[in-house]
Amino acid sequence: MTKPLTITEASCADDYDPNSMPVAKARAFINTFLSPVKGFARLPIRSALGRVLSEDIISPVNVPAHINSAMDGWAIRCEDLADNPAAALTEIGTSFAGRPFQGAVSNGQCVRIFTGGVVPESCNAIVMQEKAHADGKTITFNAGVQPGQNVRYAGEDLKQGAVALARGRLVRPAELGLLASLGISDVSVYRPLRVVFFSTGDELVSIGSPLAEGEIYDSNRYTLHGMLTRMGCDVIDMGVVRDDPALLEKAFHDASEIGDVVITSGGVSVGEADYVKQLLTKLGEVVFWKIAMKPGRPLAYGKIGKAHFFGLPGNPVSVMVTFYQFVRDALLILQGVNPIPVQPLLKVVCTSAIKKAPGRTEFQRGVLYLEDGIYKVRTTGEQGSGILKSMSDANCFIMLHDHVGNVDAGATVEVQILEGVI
Repeated sequence: MTKPLTITEASCADDYDPNSMPVAKARAFINTFLSPVKGFARLPIRSALGRVLSEDIISPVNVPAHINSAMDGWAIRCEDLADNPAAALTEIGTSFAGRPFQGAVSNGQCVRIFTGGVVPESCNAIVMQEKAHADGKTITFNAGVQPGQNVRYAGEDLKQGAVALARGRLVRPAELGLLASLGISDVSVYRPLRVVFFSTGDELVSIGSPLAEGEIYDSNRYTLHGMLTRMGCDVIDMGVVRDDPALLEKAFHDASEIGDVVITSGGVSVGEADYVKQLLTKLGEVVFWKIAMKPGRPLAYGKIGKAHFFGLPGNPVSVMVTFYQFVRDALLILQGVNPIPVQPLLKVVCTSAIKKAPGRTEFQRGVLYLEDGIYKVRTTGEQGSGILKSMSDANCFIMLHDHVGNVDAGATVEVQILEGVI
């Protein structure tokens, strides 16, 4: 059995290039070291919304539970119409949903039935009401009938003992309804993921305090709080940590002691204090990359103690882009989600000309809109990594792959809808 690579060993592999790590390779590398968090809770199904199932849900019943009608019409015996499809039958009763017909159906007889009504035992087909004519209790049928027509059989959708929902399924409103339809009142789910985050930098000031010259308000902790909360994580905000080795070491240590994941913004760019890398090397296994992407080139990933660590860039847009492209899927895996929801790329016409150099993947902020029945996209304007308003205005990323160069207005591009990612 081959011993799995450690984070440090993997970073030194032959195909590892820290100067131009492709986006897909970085994602694949990170995913190698992820597995669902341990710890479960049993919750009433309403409280399980947004959580992840930690066990298979086995259906205790057949769905549907009985043979029933898929249409409003009449339940008949096909043999009564075998020789004469236009034969007239006598209606002897009615089967409502929840109030089945009580009795036997003999030769030449039929039963009025409504959608969901139990099909009488001797009947084997349903003729929809639009294909029959009623004259009092005499019903004439005007079309051929096949056995099983418009009949839903017990267990047709889900058989008793079958897996209704697999472990790893994210519980959404549809799952709540399915669980309730099976009579299941509570389920086992993975515990929430504990994520600790903080910002680094002497220039950062928390909101509510006046700004001195050269200082800026720390917006990254608020975008991170929002993204993590929307993902159902338990979030712990440790505030701003100054560029001081002792303070940073304590922050990293404390965060790794209480969190499953530690996320920082700032301190991973080229030219920043080397002691950040030295501290992380001392406390765990962390690799730093220059990702071949824009925005969000610098990125760090690894382990500090038992906690997974993501070091994101300091620029506000870069924080959000790297979170969506790397951290989001990693957190879903750690939460136990399986399979990971697909992030679809839609091909649409771009009405903006875009300048781009080949060799890196770019995530331009875009506005997807409908014009004359056709979806189109335009950029939000200036794409600087410090322009947070571009993320607020955007409803999608215009994803330009590494082989793509300049884009002319009118060209087809791929877009990634933000609400499908968050």
